[in-house]
Amino acid sequence: MNHAAERAAERALILAPLGRDAQVAASILRDAELQSFICRDLAQLVDEIRRGAETAILTEESTRDAAVLGLTEWVAAQPPWSDFPFIVLTAHGGGLERNPGATELMEALGNVTFLERPFHPTTLVSIVKASLRGRQRQYECQNLNEELESRVRERTEELAATNRQLMSQIEERERVEETLRQMQRLEAVGQLTSGVAHDFNNLLTVVLGNLQFLERDLKAHGVDGKSMQRLSHMRIAAERGAKLTDQMLTFSRRQRLQPKTLDLNAVISGMRELLQSTIGGSVQIETQLAPDVWAAFADPTQLELAVLNLAINARDAMPVGGGLKVTTANVSLGQPLWPEDPPAGEYVQICVADKGAGMSDEVRRKAFEPFLTTKDVGKGSGLGLSQVLGFAKQSRGGVRIRTIPGEGTSVYIYLPRAEPASLQETAAAPAAQTHCVTRGGTILLVDDDRAVRDVTASMLRDLGYIVLEAGSGGASLDLADRERNIDLVILDFAMPGMNGVEVARQLRARRPNLPVLLITGFADRAAIEGVDPECILGKPFGTGVLGEKVKLALTRGAAQRLSHAPA
Repeated sequence: MNHAAERAAERALILAPLGRDAQVAASILRDAELQSFICRDLAQLVDEIRRGAETAILTEESTRDAAVLGLTEWVAAQPPWSDFPFIVLTAHGGGLERNPGATELMEALGNVTFLERPFHPTTLVSIVKASLRGRQRQYECQNLNEELESRVRERTEELAATNRQLMSQIEERERVEETLRQMQRLEAVGQLTSGVAHDFNNLLTVVLGNLQFLERDLKAHGVDGKSMQRLSHMRIAAERGAKLTDQMLTFSRRQRLQPKTLDLNAVISGMRELLQSTIGGSVQIETQLAPDVWAAFADPTQLELAVLNLAINARDAMPVGGGLKVTTANVSLGQPLWPEDPPAGEYVQICVADKGAGMSDEVRRKAFEPFLTTKDVGKGSGLGLSQVLGFAKQSRGGVRIRTIPGEGTSVYIYLPRAEPASLQETAAAPAAQTHCVTRGGTILLVDDDRAVRDVTASMLRDLGYIVLEAGSGGASLDLADRERNIDLVILDFAMPGMNGVEVARQLRARRPNLPVLLITGFADRAAIEGVDPECILGKPFGTGVLGEKVKLALTRGAAQRLSHAPA
């Protein structure tokens, strides 16, 4: 059947070969703005149905021809969704109860409505319209059924393909499941770490800031001895807490990195004295640096911390001294086998190898889990290898371990090879000499944590600045509109309502040349993507670091205002 033609036709076929019934019915339908076509016999009726029609009106006497067999065969051959509607005009008094032929006709044609003559025009129009609506519903059901069947076929094909993939992966199932469990453990700790880091760093900012003020005030009053020693112990403990938080953020891959193009040979050579002084004279350090090593793209500070962590681990694995070897090389790696492995590609490799006790298979499998340590209580946080892994993964690289119990351990850090474009970096032009407000300037400080805001404001006032304070983004915008002499805005990133980046955008829209400095205990890297690292200060911080960041921000702001000044 031509369903497209049927949908386009919207017409009723009429078969009434005797008298004027066909002309009368066509005239009634034409007045009702319904299309119709008069057929001369049953054969033409069947042909026109095949060409496309929505319903057929035929007289009872027209079905007594032997050609009705062709119509009944077409009806029987309809697809399952189709039930073509017929309207049969019967003689007066020709109802089903007195007309056995009508019953046979209903059984042969199926969807039949009987209309006794003479009939009112409105009756015929209403029956024809009902038949047309019914036929359209059948088309809609057909479309839905075809769409459903298509989806079932597609889904069946997808399931079959998935089943084939699963069958091919059965041999790897145990390794995949173990990898998944390890990744879930690491991710859970990473989420926990990032969740508490902001609050923890806020607390440390308050503690360290106030300890700094206490030490200064006690010295000014001549207090020394035991009290100062206790304050010093408190400050050292708080600084260790800040370092631990930083390590946890690095492990969870939520630390903001500042990658650069690096010559790893130069980095390792520059660390030699630091490594020797850290691990002591009982361990002999040997370096083997590849002469043609590629440039790498990584954060130099975090790289040095990672190598230093591995060196300390190596020292602790050799309690009576031994040898430590640091090497560099160019490598091309295939597909990863373990979660800590890097993706396939070209990398610059740093290997830190020791001749210590090595690791058992059980320890090796759990080596990167946070807080796992084989050292004595109080001698390690268990975050060393976790931090190394976090840094490498965040740098789009990875880590591998090769160890033999009783012979030693080699840890390989893989950092991505620098792209050619990054190798064409040129030295920045010298900064223009500008007039900068370094003391006495006005700073708007915005932080929802009152304790952090108080200690930060005190540091700024000690540095000689005038400080205006606001406890929310909305309050800061209102204050910035009223106070036009603000030289710098310092914003906490994580605040209820608007965060620091959103407030900075609104401030820049109102005052494009107003410099902004973001302070944060922890911020999602995606949220501060594109923010200049020089405009971010991590918590906790001291007066010295804060002063340097403020001075730099003011200098950059002054240079920007000068560049926008009219010639």
